[in-house]
Amino acid sequence: MSSRLSHPPVPLLLAFCLALLALVALASRGNAQATAHAAMVMARPAHPDRSALHMEMTPAPKGDAADSARAMRIAYTLRSALAPFRDTTAAVAAGYRMFAPQLKEQRVYHFTNRWRAIQEGFRFDASKPTSLLYTKGADGRFTLLGAMYTAPKRFGYDKLDARIPLSVAHWHRHVNWCVPRRGDAQRWLERRDGEPVFGPESPNATRDACLAAGGTFHDSIFGWMVHANVFAGNDVAAIWGDEHAARDMHDAMKAEP
Repeated sequence: MSSRLSHPPVPLLLAFCLALLALVALASRGNAQATAHAAMVMARPAHPDRSALHMEMTPAPKGDAADSARAMRIAYTLRSALAPFRDTTAAVAAGYRMFAPQLKEQRVYHFTNRWRAIQEGFRFDASKPTSLLYTKGADGRFTLLGAMYTAPKRFGYDKLDARIPLSVAHWHRHVNWCVPRRGDAQRWLERRDGEPVFGPESPNATRDACLAAGGTFHDSIFGWMVHANVFAGNDVAAIWGDEHAARDMHDAMKAEP
């Protein structure tokens, strides 16, 4: 992106950047909302394909050897940078915090660094991802899978491709969300006709439907995200072709039945 950036007041800049990363914002609006949101995402979806209403994926243009080589250079840089964070204690010490810690059985645990999330809005540094990704074994130990990069939701495909080739990486963002109005956190669990009114399982995927339900509509509530499973080997498809990106993030975080 252009190096000629305007310089708005710091408070406005921080608010803008955090809004682009609503993963962080949702987790920091208060215990009541976070707890309600956690309970909502743990529920089984009434319609497994409902997430298609709330997910946008980048196109997958035909790539070439140069794309694969560039994607692998990024992966090798990231793999080296992640070496100190195999232990989550080191991750926390470096400023990474677990997203939605009240979800005790997540399929993929995201440890997010807010400052790096802000920086991702203005630069791309392969060695400084927004989030670290872990799984947890039956013994309670965490295993580092890789990391997640983010980008502002305003970015077009060309800017995403400039960071990581679209022919290789599966960028995604969460769209058409209906959420409770400010002060109505208790409504996260609300259901009508057996279906959730709010969130990634809701049939309310248009502004009119959301307003009729008494909610607040966001055409794009999260910024762009992409996973890099750099410890999956040296195959470019295994590293960047994360199946998690093909599903709603919250579906990926649901407990097994």
